[in-house]
Amino acid sequence: MTVWQQWFCIALGMIGAMTLAWRWQRRRANAGIVDVVWALGMGAAALLIAATGAGSLAARLALALMAGVWSLRLAWHLWRRVRAGEDGRYRALREHWQGHQGKFFGLFMFQAGLVMLFCLPFLAAGASPAQGWPVALALLIWLAALSGEVIADRQLDHFRDNPTHRGLTCRVGLWRYSRHPNYFFEWCHWFAYVALGWGSPLAWLSWLGPVLMYVFLRWISGIPFTEQQALRTRGDDYRDYQRRTPAFFPWFPKS
Repeated sequence: MTVWQQWFCIALGMIGAMTLAWRWQRRRANAGIVDVVWALGMGAAALLIAATGAGSLAARLALALMAGVWSLRLAWHLWRRVRAGEDGRYRALREHWQGHQGKFFGLFMFQAGLVMLFCLPFLAAGASPAQGWPVALALLIWLAALSGEVIADRQLDHFRDNPTHRGLTCRVGLWRYSRHPNYFFEWCHWFAYVALGWGSPLAWLSWLGPVLMYVFLRWISGIPFTEQQALRTRGDDYRDYQRRTPAFFPWFPKS
């Protein structure tokens, strides 16, 4: 397949998948499924590119492994939350939109478009001739970032599982040094595809991963929405956390 054919197949697949996800949301009033399908869609896009790309076997196998494992872990983590009920961010959006399904459909199609955008670094990796040290470096970055994200998620889940912590902000472990360590390591993970795209004719696309992910996490769909919900549910405790703890890049908290 050419790069354009790969991208067209991903677009068609995501439009179909997000339409089905929107119908699922409509029946169950739980828009959190959009995040699960986004994560699975990213993994499916990577596997398609790895199977049909023109790059080296080593680069394509690394792409399939890294994006596949990352996608499944993230989707499972998000699905556990979806099963517990609609996330507060989506509940607030549902109230604001008064349940307007046309707007929710637009949201789901927007997420389909994001898969098409964020899979561009995968296209660079799938066309890469990289072997040896670039592949090893990519795997090392991926493993370190994924480990950090898993640790951050588990620390937060463990904190939330304790009923005495209701209404309080997690400040333990990695959460002492960053208000969003999971987002930080998610961002770091995208540098693995920069390394994997070494020598690719589309290498410049690989840089879109960390650049776009930082923009979205820092200013669009990550930190702003998460912190709005945190302020609604935790109030002054979270405001104190905001004053003391860096938003994204880990650093020592203010006394």
